[in-house]
Amino acid sequence: MKKQTLIKTILFIVLIAGGLLAAAFTFNFFAGESVPPGRVEAKDTAAPPAETTQAEVRQVKEWYEAVGTVRPRTEASIEAQVMAQVMDVKVNPGDPVQKDQLLVVLDSRQFDSRLDQAREGLKSAEAAKKQAGQSVAAARAAFSQAQADYRRITTYYESQAATEQQLEAARSAYLQAEAGLKRAREGMAGSDAQIEQAMEVVREAEIALGYATLKAPEAGEVLKKLVEPGDLALPGKPLLILQTSGNLRLEAHVREGLIDRVRVGDKLPMEIRTQDTPIEATVEEIIPYADPQTRTFLVKAAVPARPGLYPGMFGKLLIPVREHPVVLVPERAIRSVGQLELVTVKEPDGWRSRFIKTGKTIDDKVVVMSGLSGDETIGLEGSR
Repeated sequence: MKKQTLIKTILFIVLIAGGLLAAAFTFNFFAGESVPPGRVEAKDTAAPPAETTQAEVRQVKEWYEAVGTVRPRTEASIEAQVMAQVMDVKVNPGDPVQKDQLLVVLDSRQFDSRLDQAREGLKSAEAAKKQAGQSVAAARAAFSQAQADYRRITTYYESQAATEQQLEAARSAYLQAEAGLKRAREGMAGSDAQIEQAMEVVREAEIALGYATLKAPEAGEVLKKLVEPGDLALPGKPLLILQTSGNLRLEAHVREGLIDRVRVGDKLPMEIRTQDTPIEATVEEIIPYADPQTRTFLVKAAVPARPGLYPGMFGKLLIPVREHPVVLVPERAIRSVGQLELVTVKEPDGWRSRFIKTGKTIDDKVVVMSGLSGDETIGLEGSR
């Protein structure tokens, strides 16, 4: 029993010791990869380089990257005004279009039939007007004859050449002819109203027929095609999206803490992943309303036209935040050992390797975030 207890005790001590050794090894291993600020030197003594340079201290701007999307400055949504089946789509995304160019053709059979009916109604109204005109002419002739007879009988009656009975008969014929002329003229006016109404129906039918062919409102380029032949076009449903201007702009979201640093007319750099050269955008519009969910303001900046830049691309608008000093060294001065980065630094007692931590590249030089203070003489790799 005592022997078993002793064995268990020895095993326990061995396990504890092994765990401590593993922990120490792990700590030393990862500690070797971390680079705290300041000078952290490697333990080897490097050979003197044939070519040297000086670490540079430069004031650089810190930028805030406001993410956004490239959009057309002006775009048009081609929508149907009537409900009809799509018969043909004449363009595809990327096609350039001219003003009044035919884009989409809808089924026009119902509109053709409506226009034919309207035109038949107009013909009937015109025929009725013609007949009413003839009636007016006849009524006017009858009225003129009755008026002349009444005046003649009145003259005869005054000279006692006609009886009172003849005068009353002439007067009655005159009044009847006058009423007939009035009715004929009213019929004529009604015919005019019918023609005007029929012409309005024809105009409406022609407009509806015109809605069956959709044309480009301005010159531009097709961005999206949202329908295919056979689809049903509905009023207000977009069929095509056109970019009616060649100008683009970046619509970026700027956090509320930095919106005071942006002004209309500012020229700010922007980044597009597919563009190798820098792009300068001009702020055109700042929406004076913060999104309550993201706490950002929408900023619209004009982008100069260039090849390879298309609507819908992801972009970043760079907003200056502050300036601070950084240490810069040529890329040739840095060498990598696994995940570690080292430079060769001149010390009073010779050349030594020093661990550094690098950041982004500025003008073909690398930012040293820690390990150098900026007054060091360093060697260039590949020059030994």
